[in-house]
Amino acid sequence: MNKSDVLVIGSNMIDLISYINRMPVEGETVEAPDFQMGFGGKGANQAVAAARLGSKVSFISMVGNDAFGQQQLNNFKNNNIDTTGVGIGTKSSGAAPIFVDKSSDNRILIIKGANNELTPEILDKYVDLIKGTKIIVLQQEIPLETNYRAIDLANLYHVPVLLNPAPANKSLDINHVKKVDFFSPNETELATLTGMPTNNMDEIKKAAHHMIKLGVKNMLVTLGSKGVLWMNENNSQIIKALKVNAIDTTGAGDSFIGSFAHYYANGDDIPTAIKHANQYAAITVTRRGTQKSYPKADELSSLVK
Repeated sequence: MNKSDVLVIGSNMIDLISYINRMPVEGETVEAPDFQMGFGGKGANQAVAAARLGSKVSFISMVGNDAFGQQQLNNFKNNNIDTTGVGIGTKSSGAAPIFVDKSSDNRILIIKGANNELTPEILDKYVDLIKGTKIIVLQQEIPLETNYRAIDLANLYHVPVLLNPAPANKSLDINHVKKVDFFSPNETELATLTGMPTNNMDEIKKAAHHMIKLGVKNMLVTLGSKGVLWMNENNSQIIKALKVNAIDTTGAGDSFIGSFAHYYANGDDIPTAIKHANQYAAITVTRRGTQKSYPKADELSSLVK
């Protein structure tokens, strides 16, 4: 079995994106100016971002037993993602209704569907994928117990892990978080997980430092247009984002995670990988859609310029 640069264990969704002028109030119907459907899910997004940058990517996931599931499989193959670890579940495909307003902010619902069938026992079938990769990427649109099993297996085989705790879950086990190499929430997720305010940079730093004191190795707090706060026992710095005119932030966080994994697996040190991932994520928000907005490596240099 070929070794991968990046192994993503996680979700896939069909994105149903409505571009709106405003959200309706209770009982009201309003017209939306545009709609798009595309491939999404945090795990799939992160895998596609890394693959489009040139990493060898493997994916462990569960697609739905329906037409959407077959479309997802074709999408993975079209993006040169190894689907050895992708199974077909008994439930329908996961779906994500997304609402994007005029300021490019989004509101997202998720229906997990077959993603809930990615159980810890399934990972035991793919130990070769786990021990044969340079970094493992996890999120939280699959059962927490599956992530815990992935972390334990990664530790057993000395493979670094990046955990993106999205969507945030207060029951996340800190003892497993301490076992990962990179923990990457946004400021909202950081507030949920710590119970501390994150309304300004001082508060964000205090909350991140709280996680470091609990034993987290590296905090990568994504701050949108402000960049990323990287903190560990010996370091605290903000690595600034590339300034762009955003039109759709859907999937931007996932593009950062996937591209960071790519750059780190291919030899960048942490601050350089963050800098490059910030540039990649910034480009994606200048385009509509989720995976549709992710550029390939040969496009990137001209887009950054």
